[in-house]
Amino acid sequence: MTNWLERTELLLGNEKLDILRKANVLVVGVGGVGAYAAEMIVRSGVGHLTIADADKVSPTNINRQLVALHSTVGREKCEILKERLLDINPELDITVVNRFIKDDETDALLDSQHFDYVVDAIDTLSPKLALIKGALDRGIPLVSSMGAGAKTDPTLMEIRDIAKTHHCPLAHMLRKRLHKIGIKRGFWAVFSPEPVREGAMILCEEQNKKSNVGTISYIPALFGIGCASVVVRDLIGEVSKQEQENK
Repeated sequence: MTNWLERTELLLGNEKLDILRKANVLVVGVGGVGAYAAEMIVRSGVGHLTIADADKVSPTNINRQLVALHSTVGREKCEILKERLLDINPELDITVVNRFIKDDETDALLDSQHFDYVVDAIDTLSPKLALIKGALDRGIPLVSSMGAGAKTDPTLMEIRDIAKTHHCPLAHMLRKRLHKIGIKRGFWAVFSPEPVREGAMILCEEQNKKSNVGTISYIPALFGIGCASVVVRDLIGEVSKQEQENK
Protein backbone atom coordinates (compact mmCIF):
# COMPACT_ATOMS: atom_id res chain seq x y z
CA MET A 1 0.00 0.00 0.00
CA THR A 2 1.21 3.51 -0.79
CA ASN A 3 2.44 5.67 2.08
CA TRP A 4 -0.72 7.75 2.38
CA LEU A 5 0.59 9.20 5.67
CA GLU A 6 3.71 10.65 4.04
CA ARG A 7 2.66 14.27 4.71
CA THR A 8 1.73 13.50 8.32
CA GLU A 9 5.11 11.84 8.86
CA LEU A 10 6.82 14.86 7.31
CA LEU A 11 5.04 17.07 9.85
CA LEU A 12 5.24 14.95 13.02
CA GLY A 13 8.13 12.56 12.40
CA ASN A 14 8.08 8.77 12.43
CA GLU A 15 8.29 8.39 16.21
CA LYS A 16 5.12 10.37 16.89
CA LEU A 17 3.34 8.83 13.93
CA ASP A 18 4.15 5.42 15.40
CA ILE A 19 2.49 6.50 18.66
CA LEU A 20 -0.66 7.32 16.70
CA ARG A 21 -0.56 4.03 14.78
CA LYS A 22 -0.52 2.12 18.09
CA ALA A 23 -3.17 4.27 19.79
CA ASN A 24 -6.69 2.99 20.49
CA VAL A 25 -9.50 5.58 20.57
CA LEU A 26 -13.18 5.24 21.47
CA VAL A 27 -15.71 7.60 19.86
CA VAL A 28 -19.23 7.48 21.28
CA GLY A 29 -21.82 9.16 19.07
CA VAL A 30 -21.18 9.47 15.32
CA GLY A 31 -23.62 12.20 14.39
CA GLY A 32 -22.73 15.75 13.44
CA VAL A 33 -19.68 15.98 15.74
CA GLY A 34 -18.54 12.40 16.29
CA ALA A 35 -18.21 11.29 12.67
CA TYR A 36 -15.98 14.24 11.83
CA ALA A 37 -13.91 13.57 14.96
CA ALA A 38 -13.52 9.90 14.02
CA GLU A 39 -12.48 10.67 10.45
CA MET A 40 -9.91 13.29 11.43
CA ILE A 41 -8.48 10.91 14.04
CA VAL A 42 -8.13 8.15 11.44
CA ARG A 43 -6.69 10.50 8.81
CA SER A 44 -4.09 11.50 11.41
CA GLY A 45 -2.87 7.91 11.57
CA VAL A 46 -4.55 6.43 14.65
CA GLY A 47 -4.60 2.69 13.99
CA HIS A 48 -7.28 1.36 16.35
CA LEU A 49 -10.78 2.78 16.70
CA THR A 50 -14.11 1.86 18.25
CA ILE A 51 -17.24 3.74 17.21
CA ALA A 52 -20.54 3.43 19.07
CA ASP A 53 -23.99 4.61 17.97
CA ALA A 54 -27.27 2.93 17.02
CA ASP A 55 -28.77 5.79 15.03
CA LYS A 56 -29.75 5.57 11.38
CA VAL A 57 -29.45 8.35 8.82
CA SER A 58 -32.56 10.50 8.42
CA PRO A 59 -33.19 13.21 5.80
CA THR A 60 -32.81 15.90 8.48
CA ASN A 61 -29.18 14.80 9.01
CA ILE A 62 -28.11 15.71 5.48
CA ASN A 63 -27.44 19.38 6.22
CA ARG A 64 -24.60 18.67 8.68
CA GLN A 65 -23.58 15.02 9.13
CA LEU A 66 -20.64 13.41 7.35
CA VAL A 67 -22.39 10.08 6.78
CA ALA A 68 -25.69 11.60 5.65
CA LEU A 69 -26.49 11.62 1.93
CA HIS A 70 -29.73 11.04 0.08
CA SER A 71 -28.28 7.66 -0.89
CA THR A 72 -27.61 6.67 2.75
CA VAL A 73 -30.98 7.56 4.32
CA GLY A 74 -32.16 4.67 6.48
CA ARG A 75 -28.75 3.05 6.85
CA GLU A 76 -26.91 2.69 10.17
CA LYS A 77 -24.49 5.55 10.70
CA CYS A 78 -21.76 3.35 12.20
CA GLU A 79 -21.76 0.99 9.22
CA ILE A 80 -21.50 3.87 6.74
CA LEU A 81 -18.69 5.44 8.73
CA LYS A 82 -16.86 2.11 9.02
CA GLU A 83 -16.87 1.73 5.22
CA ARG A 84 -15.61 5.28 4.79
CA LEU A 85 -12.83 4.93 7.35
CA LEU A 86 -11.62 1.64 5.89
CA ASP A 87 -11.48 3.34 2.50
CA ILE A 88 -9.14 5.89 4.09
CA ASN A 89 -7.04 3.31 5.93
CA PRO A 90 -7.67 -0.29 4.82
CA GLU A 91 -5.46 -1.51 7.68
CA LEU A 92 -7.52 0.25 10.36
CA ASP A 93 -8.49 -1.97 13.28
CA ILE A 94 -12.09 -0.84 13.77
CA THR A 95 -14.80 -2.10 16.12
CA VAL A 96 -18.44 -1.10 15.65
CA VAL A 97 -20.88 -1.03 18.56
CA ASN A 98 -24.24 -0.66 16.87
CA ARG A 99 -26.39 0.33 19.82
CA PHE A 100 -27.15 3.26 22.07
CA ILE A 101 -24.93 3.03 25.13
CA LYS A 102 -27.21 3.15 28.15
CA ASP A 103 -25.84 4.28 31.48
CA ASP A 104 -25.44 0.75 32.84
CA GLU A 105 -23.60 -0.40 29.68
CA THR A 106 -20.92 2.27 29.85
CA ASP A 107 -18.61 0.33 32.17
CA ALA A 108 -18.73 -2.76 29.95
CA LEU A 109 -17.86 -0.69 26.88
CA LEU A 110 -14.94 1.06 28.59
CA ASP A 111 -13.63 -2.28 29.89
CA SER A 112 -14.00 -4.08 26.55
CA GLN A 113 -10.56 -2.90 25.38
CA HIS A 114 -7.64 -0.80 26.56
CA PHE A 115 -8.48 2.69 25.30
CA ASP A 116 -5.92 5.47 25.14
CA TYR A 117 -8.50 8.21 24.60
CA VAL A 118 -12.26 8.70 24.64
CA VAL A 119 -14.28 11.15 22.54
CA ASP A 120 -17.68 11.98 24.00
CA ALA A 121 -19.94 13.15 21.18
CA ILE A 122 -23.19 12.25 22.93
CA ASP A 123 -25.96 14.85 22.86
CA THR A 124 -28.04 13.40 25.73
CA LEU A 125 -27.12 14.38 29.28
CA SER A 126 -27.48 11.13 31.25
CA PRO A 127 -25.34 8.81 29.05
CA LYS A 128 -22.90 11.68 28.55
CA LEU A 129 -22.44 11.93 32.31
CA ALA A 130 -22.00 8.15 32.64
CA LEU A 131 -19.32 8.04 29.93
CA ILE A 132 -17.37 10.93 31.43
CA LYS A 133 -17.46 9.46 34.93
CA GLY A 134 -16.51 6.01 33.63
CA ALA A 135 -13.52 7.34 31.69
CA LEU A 136 -12.28 9.48 34.57
CA ASP A 137 -12.68 6.61 37.05
CA ARG A 138 -10.37 4.54 34.82
CA GLY A 139 -7.87 7.31 34.20
CA ILE A 140 -8.64 7.42 30.47
CA PRO A 141 -8.11 10.87 28.93
CA LEU A 142 -11.34 12.28 27.51
CA VAL A 143 -12.56 15.16 25.37
CA SER A 144 -16.24 16.05 25.44
CA SER A 145 -18.25 18.03 22.91
CA MET A 146 -20.78 20.48 24.26
CA GLY A 147 -23.75 21.86 22.31
CA ALA A 148 -23.05 22.69 18.65
CA GLY A 149 -26.64 23.57 17.81
CA ALA A 150 -28.20 27.00 17.39
CA LYS A 151 -24.81 28.64 16.73
CA THR A 152 -23.29 30.10 13.56
CA ASP A 153 -19.96 31.79 14.45
CA PRO A 154 -16.99 29.39 14.13
CA THR A 155 -14.52 31.93 15.54
CA LEU A 156 -16.05 31.60 19.03
CA MET A 157 -15.23 27.91 19.56
CA GLU A 158 -13.05 27.24 22.62
CA ILE A 159 -11.27 24.19 24.02
CA ARG A 160 -10.91 24.37 27.80
CA ASP A 161 -11.24 22.24 30.90
CA ILE A 162 -14.91 21.64 31.70
CA ALA A 163 -14.47 23.85 34.78
CA LYS A 164 -13.71 26.84 32.54
CA THR A 165 -16.61 26.46 30.12
CA HIS A 166 -19.00 29.40 30.08
CA HIS A 167 -22.20 30.62 28.42
CA CYS A 168 -23.03 27.14 27.13
CA PRO A 169 -26.35 25.69 28.39
CA LEU A 170 -25.29 22.05 27.95
CA ALA A 171 -21.98 22.63 29.72
CA HIS A 172 -23.81 24.40 32.55
CA MET A 173 -26.21 21.48 33.06
CA LEU A 174 -23.37 18.98 32.80
CA ARG A 175 -21.23 20.81 35.37
CA LYS A 176 -24.13 20.83 37.84
CA ARG A 177 -24.60 17.06 37.45
CA LEU A 178 -20.85 16.43 37.68
CA HIS A 179 -20.52 18.51 40.85
CA LYS A 180 -23.11 16.27 42.53
CA ILE A 181 -20.82 13.25 42.04
CA GLY A 182 -17.66 15.12 43.04
CA ILE A 183 -16.24 15.94 39.59
CA LYS A 184 -15.33 19.59 39.04
CA ARG A 185 -12.57 19.43 36.43
CA GLY A 186 -10.18 17.06 34.68
CA PHE A 187 -11.16 16.74 31.01
CA TRP A 188 -11.20 18.84 27.88
CA ALA A 189 -14.45 20.34 26.59
CA VAL A 190 -15.10 21.75 23.12
CA PHE A 191 -17.74 24.47 23.34
CA SER A 192 -18.88 27.86 22.14
CA PRO A 193 -20.12 30.73 24.33
CA GLU A 194 -22.12 32.12 21.40
CA PRO A 195 -25.67 32.89 22.58
CA VAL A 196 -28.21 30.30 21.48
CA ARG A 197 -30.28 31.73 18.65
CA GLU A 198 -33.83 32.46 19.78
CA GLY A 199 -36.47 30.19 18.28
CA ALA A 200 -33.94 27.59 17.13
CA MET A 201 -35.31 24.75 19.29
CA ILE A 202 -38.52 22.73 19.09
CA LEU A 203 -39.77 19.97 21.40
CA CYS A 204 -40.05 16.44 20.02
CA GLU A 205 -40.75 12.87 21.12
CA GLU A 206 -37.97 10.98 19.34
CA GLN A 207 -35.93 8.13 20.82
CA ASN A 208 -33.30 9.50 23.23
CA LYS A 209 -34.28 13.08 22.36
CA LYS A 210 -36.66 15.59 23.88
CA SER A 211 -35.91 18.47 21.51
CA ASN A 212 -34.53 19.29 18.08
CA VAL A 213 -32.18 22.23 17.63
CA GLY A 214 -31.55 24.16 14.45
CA THR A 215 -27.98 23.55 13.26
CA ILE A 216 -25.82 24.94 10.46
CA SER A 217 -23.55 22.73 8.37
CA TYR A 218 -20.12 23.76 9.64
CA ILE A 219 -20.36 24.11 13.43
CA PRO A 220 -20.70 20.39 14.28
CA ALA A 221 -17.85 19.64 11.86
CA LEU A 222 -15.73 22.28 13.60
CA PHE A 223 -16.47 20.78 17.03
CA GLY A 224 -15.53 17.34 15.71
CA ILE A 225 -12.26 18.65 14.33
CA GLY A 226 -11.63 20.36 17.67
CA CYS A 227 -12.14 17.05 19.48
CA ALA A 228 -9.78 15.27 17.06
CA SER A 229 -7.12 17.92 17.55
CA VAL A 230 -7.17 17.36 21.30
CA VAL A 231 -6.87 13.59 20.91
CA VAL A 232 -4.01 13.69 18.41
CA ARG A 233 -1.97 16.42 20.10
CA ASP A 234 -2.45 14.93 23.57
CA LEU A 235 -1.46 11.44 22.42
CA ILE A 236 1.82 12.69 20.94
CA GLY A 237 2.55 15.05 23.84
CA GLU A 238 2.03 18.28 21.94
CA VAL A 239 -0.64 19.95 24.04
CA SER A 240 1.30 23.05 24.99
CA LYS A 241 2.27 24.00 28.54
CA GLN A 242 0.20 27.17 28.20
CA GLU A 243 -2.85 25.14 27.18
CA GLN A 244 -2.37 22.85 30.17
CA GLU A 245 -2.12 25.84 32.49
CA ASN A 246 -5.21 27.43 30.94
CA LYS A 247 -7.02 24.12 31.14
